[in-house]
Amino acid sequence: MQTARRGALRTLGMGLAATPALLSDPAQAAPSPGPAAGSLHALRLALAAAPRRRDFTSVPAILRDRADWDDAALRALLAARCSPRQVWNITEITGPWLNLLRNALNTQQFSFGNADYLAVAACHGSAQLALFTQHAWDKYKLASLLGGKMTANTLIVENTLAPTTDINDPNGPYGAKGNTIPTLMRRGVVFAACHNAIWEISAKLIARGLNPDGARHAALAADLTNHLIPGAVLTPGVVGAIAELERAGYAYAA
Repeated sequence: MQTARRGALRTLGMGLAATPALLSDPAQAAPSPGPAAGSLHALRLALAAAPRRRDFTSVPAILRDRADWDDAALRALLAARCSPRQVWNITEITGPWLNLLRNALNTQQFSFGNADYLAVAACHGSAQLALFTQHAWDKYKLASLLGGKMTANTLIVENTLAPTTDINDPNGPYGAKGNTIPTLMRRGVVFAACHNAIWEISAKLIARGLNPDGARHAALAADLTNHLIPGAVLTPGVVGAIAELERAGYAYAA
């Protein structure tokens, strides 16, 4: 848990360090008026401080104990005062979702001037695979579940994009090269993971003999959970969590 927490803090620190340079033009990045201004920054601090348990040895199919998911982080998302707030239903890892998230960020932050725009990428289905570390991909041969469409989790590979004040620079973080999970995290996107998807992926791995430890279902699901990328928010089930986020005022996007 401490390792995951340090990773989340490191990701946050990189984002906070980059923000003044990336958004250095006040005319392009003016925050929304009113009490919500600065709320995205406050949320990111809260998420970085929220504990992430990543030392599971066994997990059940249906979670009932709040200690089995990232309850504090999820509650912070539900209570966030950012405006506007949008939850994205992401199901296909090879779909255009990272590009859509980047475009939404650019439109909200630069066109509409909403610096406190919050996007939550709620990942399940094959998109859940994007939130596992490369170690998990290697150990369980996760690429084999995608029929050759991907050979590694390239979505979490860090791009070295220099901070820029030119929002139209095609080589900067606001262009297509910014379509990576680390870059979008630094811009404030939150990636929510799905326990139900993890359980189902574990069943597929066992059925295909991709279980190098010979682990039981509950143990394999626990190991995958322990290898979520730093900063991800584990939910007991993303589809159900989407309903909670909508009830808290989030707009739905797919």
